[in-house]
This record gives sequence, C-alpha cells and structure tokens, in this order.
Amino acid sequence: MVSSVSTLKRQIDEYLKQNLAKDVDQQTLESSMAYSLMAGGKRLRPALTLATVEMLGKVCDQDVLRAAAALELLHTYSLIHDDLPAMDNDELRRGKPTNHCKFGAGMATLAGDGLLTLAFQWVTDNQLPATTRSRLACELAKAAGPAGMVAGQARDIEGEHQHLDLDALRYLHRQKTGALLQYAVLAGGIITDQPADVNHALAAFGANFGLAFQIYDDLMDVLGTEEQMGKAVHKDAGEHKNTYPGLLGVDGAKEQLSIALAAAKDNQQQLTALTGKSFAGYDQFLAYFKM
Repeated sequence: MVSSVSTLKRQIDEYLKQNLAKDVDQQTLESSMAYSLMAGGKRLRPALTLATVEMLGKVCDQDVLRAAAALELLHTYSLIHDDLPAMDNDELRRGKPTNHCKFGAGMATLAGDGLLTLAFQWVTDNQLPATTRSRLACELAKAAGPAGMVAGQARDIEGEHQHLDLDALRYLHRQKTGALLQYAVLAGGIITDQPADVNHALAAFGANFGLAFQIYDDLMDVLGTEEQMGKAVHKDAGEHKNTYPGLLGVDGAKEQLSIALAAAKDNQQQLTALTGKSFAGYDQFLAYFKM
C-alpha cells in the first residue's frame, strides 16, 4: 500500500528538520536556508519520488529519503531566487515575508546557493548504488540547469511584454515548472532500477503532471485568494506574464488542464501495463488540481 501524501510530507519535513543544520557552517546562513525550507511547503516533488519508489516495490529507507529530500532543497533555492528583487520581486511566499525581505537580498542569494549545492551533496552522499547516485545527479542537473528550469526562467524573463503562442508557452513551462516534476517521478524509476520503457512512461507522467501544475497555478493566480495561495495573486497580468488564462481565457485554461490530467491518467494505465503494478497512488497527487 502506498503511503498517503500527508504521511510522506511528515517524513520529508522531519528529515529536513533533523539534517539541514548538520551540513551548514554559518549560523545566519543556516537560519536563512531553514527559514524558507521549513516555511510549510507541500513537498509534492519529493513525495512523488517516494510514492513512485513505493509503487515500484522498494522500501523508502533513509538513503532513499535523503536522495528524495534533496529535490526539496533544490526547489526551495529556486523559490528564493525567483522572489528576489532582480527577478519577480515578491514580498510574500507561503504566507510569510520572502527570504530577501527577512534576511536581505545578499543573504537570500547565498541561502539559495547553499540549498542548490547541498541538494547535489545529498543526492550523492548516501548508500544507494554508485550508478544510481550518478544517474540521479545527472538527471537532476539537466532538469534544474540551463536546458531545464533555468532555461525556462530565462524564457519567462525574455517573454515579458511579448505574446507567446500556445506551443511556445508550453515549452517555457515544460522547462520552468515541468522539468523538476518530471525528474521527481523519474527519480523513483532510477532508484528502483527500472528498464528504459518504464522510465520513459514515468517521465511522461511527470511531464503531464508538471503541465497540469503550471496551468492550475496560472488559474489560481486569477481565481484564488492571497490566503489560499500564501503569496500575492493577480500579479501575472499586471507584470505582462505569459499565462494560460492570459492566452486562452479561464475556460480555455481549464480545458487545457483537463487535457493534461487525462494524459497523466493514460500514463498511469501504461505504467500498469508495463509493470503489472498498480499506480493508483498517483490519484492522490492528481486530486491536488480540484478547482
């Protein structure tokens, strides 16, 4: 039986709480890193990794948990840097002042740098097989780096005040948001040493989940409240961001969300056919997208 998302979140929170300070050698830096890391995130990315590992029949021991938790370190770095004055200049994240508002832009930048580099330490400094650690580090670097999330952020900056078509918008968000979520699912296949066809299907589920996540986030910027989101809303249009509601309207964006979720359900069925195992555990993640 696959653990609930809430159970996985508790395990991840506890691991982060107990282990972050062990690898940080400066008190203010540790405080800044912990401030954003422990600010109450949903932990969807490492939870996806752990759930995938469980569905594929492996126990999530401390080594698996360490490798999965590394992804939350990297995700938090991206949020800190995304909020900086030179980027989105946001003042609220998860219902609290953003890191640079609390610690200053310089320390916030260093906190992000520390979380980014520590992520690669954790993904390799464990007792998983050497080939597994190497593959995880390589795939994480590709997902987060200049062919993945960082490239998506660059496209987002250059796309301001431009009108992207649907294909260009999908490509931007496949990198900016989807790459790390795709990695999160694929990591479960790497940890359990799955064959190429299974890993391909896992990555496809992660990509469709990532697309749905971004469309939903865009919709909630229009339809949600600051209290619901824990951050400022109704900002995208004012900042001339390229979004699904901005391009397609709310109804068009909802239609695209439904298409992405249907594709993810197809991926679930394909994974069951390939492995003979149930992937119903993904349903609890797909339930996140209730409007």
